[in-house]
Amino acid sequence: MLQGNHLHESVAEPEHAGSKLDERYSTNMKVVSQSSRGPRWSPRRRLPCRRPASRCAELFAAFLFVGLLAPTAASPGGVVSGPSAVADESERQTVRGITISTHRGGREWADRAVMAPTFAEVAAVGANWVAIHPYAGIGDDGGLRVRSEDWSWLRPPIEEAHARGLQILIKPHLAYWGSGFSWRGEIRFDDAEQKRRFETEYRRWIVGVAQATVGADAFAVGTELDQTLVDEAWWRAVIADIRAVNGAALTYAANWTDYERVPFWDALDAIGIQAYFPLSEAERPSEAELRRAWMERMAGLESFASRHGQPVVFTELGYSRTWSAARTPWLGDGDDPAAEVFQRLCLRVALEAIEETETVVGAFLWKWFPEPRPVGRDFQIAAPGVREELRRTWTRTGR
Repeated sequence: MLQGNHLHESVAEPEHAGSKLDERYSTNMKVVSQSSRGPRWSPRRRLPCRRPASRCAELFAAFLFVGLLAPTAASPGGVVSGPSAVADESERQTVRGITISTHRGGREWADRAVMAPTFAEVAAVGANWVAIHPYAGIGDDGGLRVRSEDWSWLRPPIEEAHARGLQILIKPHLAYWGSGFSWRGEIRFDDAEQKRRFETEYRRWIVGVAQATVGADAFAVGTELDQTLVDEAWWRAVIADIRAVNGAALTYAANWTDYERVPFWDALDAIGIQAYFPLSEAERPSEAELRRAWMERMAGLESFASRHGQPVVFTELGYSRTWSAARTPWLGDGDDPAAEVFQRLCLRVALEAIEETETVVGAFLWKWFPEPRPVGRDFQIAAPGVREELRRTWTRTGR
C-alpha cells in the first residue's frame, strides 16, 4: 500500500530541482483529445504503420489534431472511447503548451480563484494546451508517499482549462528530493523486495490519478523513469490498467537521451520526449547555428517516428536565462538578466523548428507558476519579455 506520510511543502518541486539542475536531461510531445472539445495528438501527415490495417486507421483518426471533434461515445464506466468524426487537414493544430508548476505541492491547482487568471494569462500568449504534474514522493526503499489518496482536487484545473478553451495534459512526477536519487532518471531498485514495493505502489498511484482525471485530454503514464524501461511487461500492464479507466491520449515522457530505448511506444498514442537537447558547444552560438542543430535533430526524430508510426510530442521544452542555455538546457543554475535575449532566441528557434517538421506535433514549455507569482527562479517563461516572444512567435506560426 502507499505509505501515509504526507508530502507537505517538500512535494512542491524545488525551483532548483525543477530547473533540471540535477535532472540531467529531458523530452517533448504532441497531444490527442478524448473529448468533443478539441485537438488530439497527430502527425501532420500519415506515418507508416506496422499495426493491422484496422488498428492503423483507428489510431491515425485518433492522432488527428483537430479544432473541433464531434461528440464522443462513453462507455458505461465513463471512459471516452474516441472521436466519432474527424475534421479535415486545415483544422489540425500544433500543440502550444505551457506547464503550470507549483509553489505549494499542487494545492494552487485546486483553487479556481488562482487558476482562472493563470489560464487566462497563458491563453493570452497563444497557448492552447496546459499541463500539470501531480506528485508522489519516492523513498530509497521503493515506497511512495502521498498526501492523500483522494485525487478529487485534480478536477478543478481540468474544468477551468476547458472553460477557457484549453486542453490539458496530466503528467505525474515522482518527487525524488529527500531520497538518495539525484533525478528521476536514476530511480531503479535491484533488491527484489524494494522493486516489488515500487512496482505495486507506483501502479496503484498512477492508476488512481488516471481514474481521478477522466476528462483530461492527455495523460503521461510516467516521466523520466528510464532506468525501469527494462521491465517492459510491467509497463505494458500499467498502460493497460490506465486505458481501462481513462480514455485520454497516452504518452510516456522519456528523457531525450533514452527515448529510443522505450520498448512500448506501440502501446501508447504518441512518443513523448523531454526535449532538453544540447544544441551547441559554442559559448554564444548564432541563430544560424541553432537552426542547423534543430534541423539535424528533427531529421532524426522524423526517421524514428516514421519507424514507429507515431507522432512525437515534446512533453517538456525550456531554456533558462543563461548564456549556456543551448549547451546545457536542462540546467537552471545561475540567472543572468542580460542573457534573456539568448533565452528568447533559443525558444523562438525551437518553436519555429517544430512548425517546420511533419511529425513533432508541439511542445509543453517548462515552466510557468500560478498567479500571483508566475515567474520562478529559473526557466522564467512568464517573464514579460519572454511572454512577448511567445506571443509573437505563436501568432506568426500558429494554426
